Amino acid sequence: MTATTPTSAAPAATAPAPSVTPTFLRLKLSLLRNGLRQSTGRTAAFVTSIVLALLLAAFQLLGLIVLRGNAHADAVVVPLTALVALGWAVMPLFFPSGDETLDPSRLVMLPLRPERLVTALLGASLIGIGPVFTLTLVLGAALAVTHGGPATVAAVLAVPLMLLTCVALARAVAAANVRLLTSRKGRDLALLSGIVLAIGAQFLNLGVQKLSQPGGLSALEPAAAVLGWLPPASAVAAVQSASDGAYASAAVQLALTAAGLVALLRWWRRSLTHLMTSPDSSTLQAASTDSADRTGGRSAGLAAWLPGGRTGAVMLRTLRYAWRDPKAKVAWASSLGIGILLPIVFLVQGNGNVYNACFAAGLLGLQMYNQFGQDYSAFWLVAATTASAHDARVELRARMSAIALVGVPYVALVCIGSAALLDDWAALAEVLGLALALLGALLATGVWSSTYFPYSIPQDSAKNVAPGQGSLAYLSILGGMLIGAVLCMPLLALTVWLHLAAWHGFLWLLLPLGVAYGLALCALSLRLTAPRAAARLPEILGAVSR
Repeated sequence: MTATTPTSAAPAATAPAPSVTPTFLRLKLSLLRNGLRQSTGRTAAFVTSIVLALLLAAFQLLGLIVLRGNAHADAVVVPLTALVALGWAVMPLFFPSGDETLDPSRLVMLPLRPERLVTALLGASLIGIGPVFTLTLVLGAALAVTHGGPATVAAVLAVPLMLLTCVALARAVAAANVRLLTSRKGRDLALLSGIVLAIGAQFLNLGVQKLSQPGGLSALEPAAAVLGWLPPASAVAAVQSASDGAYASAAVQLALTAAGLVALLRWWRRSLTHLMTSPDSSTLQAASTDSADRTGGRSAGLAAWLPGGRTGAVMLRTLRYAWRDPKAKVAWASSLGIGILLPIVFLVQGNGNVYNACFAAGLLGLQMYNQFGQDYSAFWLVAATTASAHDARVELRARMSAIALVGVPYVALVCIGSAALLDDWAALAEVLGLALALLGALLATGVWSSTYFPYSIPQDSAKNVAPGQGSLAYLSILGGMLIGAVLCMPLLALTVWLHLAAWHGFLWLLLPLGVAYGLALCALSLRLTAPRAAARLPEILGAVSR
């Protein structure tokens, strides 16, 4: 009798895993619906934003359709679609919490592979106001340059390619920078979005003014010729190429957009893989490296060049506030950015003048105002270590020196740049002297305003002034600026007199006079204000701690 060995059963066919994309779509809709149910105000704001976005999209669609048949239609729509793609790329960096429901870091514990996550997140990302607005704009851009059957086929392919590329670009950027966007630096970056939007609006305004002139649209043709071969704008350019009968060029441009989409999806998948397999550095113990502060040694880097004692410590603290504190960083970035931008805007508008560089000194000098309010409740440390008028003078002088450390070279750079743009080197010395005098005057009045009119800057609120102190803040800044301008009148009168007397050879004297005058105003302000600051420490502490 022979033993028979049982035959092993054939392995059962593994059923393919069901797609999670419908689940993510339902999840996105449910989260949006539940979020709107939280409050009536949120619902009203969401509905209002939808209505406004749809109206704007409708007007843009109508305008692009009206552009159909214009000789410069392609020169408009190609840069426009490139600008939209740029907006999708940078928006996650400045508004990281705009769509927190799709934050991939919330999905790292789920048993999902990156490939399935990419498909599901891409589908869910198509739900929202932004994708609808982009679809309408891209559709209008395609209609503006579509002529004939082959162009229609190209448009049918180009519109979804463009939309998917924009969405994938935003998600890939967000996934690659998710650690940054969820950190303190990411929140600081979001606070800077207002500055970027303000500066971008100025450049957009200048561009619209330039294009509205007769024949202005022709200035976009060189940019459109270059952007037409860069994805995703190349998708719209392919429609124009098909309309012109350049079918090979249209095919290549569509292929470039498709290749760009594939590259973005691969980058997105690699970022998700890294995110789901690598530990968060915040949960790991940092390497034990003793800093100079822990070991009691002198600070390294640029801080080593600061003076010793209380002066250097206060200067370093002020500069660190400007770099680390979100609200201080926004204030400094606004002053630095707008100070450089305004002379350029005036020049482009035809009102260029080398004296416009004084705006840089005025904006940066405002950083001296409400110095104690920037400390908030931590001002009690300053009050506890200030025992005399000498201590108060050292404290105020160090804060003033920290601003001057950045302000003086910055003002000099703006003045030199303005003279170079206008080719007016002869006026550089007098303008630099006036600007430095204005900076010194505002630093001097800032010491006075910080001592007599301090106000609180809430740290847990988006407001820059505590309730009930708004008028105090506005009046102190406005009054200080007016007094600072009046203090500069003697030097300004000397400048006018030298010009009227045709003594142009002596205008260079305004540079040393402006430096000396600004230093004298600062020294006088410190001498008069420091005793009052030392006597008003309890009142200042109460005002800045609200």
